[in-house]
Amino acid sequence: MKTPKSAVILLLLLVLASCGSIKSTLKNVDNTAKKPAIKDKQFVITEYSNDAKYGYNQDYPINLGFDNEKIAPKNVAYFFNALTDKNGNSVKYEKIETCCPFPSKRTKIGAGTLDVYEITLDNNKKVKLYLNIYEKGKIMCPNGFELKKQAIVN
Repeated sequence: MKTPKSAVILLLLLVLASCGSIKSTLKNVDNTAKKPAIKDKQFVITEYSNDAKYGYNQDYPINLGFDNEKIAPKNVAYFFNALTDKNGNSVKYEKIETCCPFPSKRTKIGAGTLDVYEITLDNNKKVKLYLNIYEKGKIMCPNGFELKKQAIVN
């Protein structure tokens, strides 16, 4: 009998939460980072990342910060609504998996996970980005994307 993926992740989270000595592999957490303003249902992002790993590597996820689990999907939408592909077209995104448990003080069980999104660009090229809804970090535009003009504040 095949175990559902969500059950495996829950088991990993419980094991991780019970092991206080496990350290996070996240390299870009910044608890002093401010969440961007929201305008026209998108984050106002003003910077491009210089790090090719930002968002593309599980150790360097896009850290959206934690409000509560009901607001998290809106924050994900605000992030993707601020991005375009290199041709200025809106991106299509879909959550494809949850992975990579890590210790977190922002959850009741003491652990968080990353969400993996598949983004389809205008030329049907697909890329994966790792998003973290639990920890804070500077929210920037990842390599390979552009910012919508209305998302940039002058």
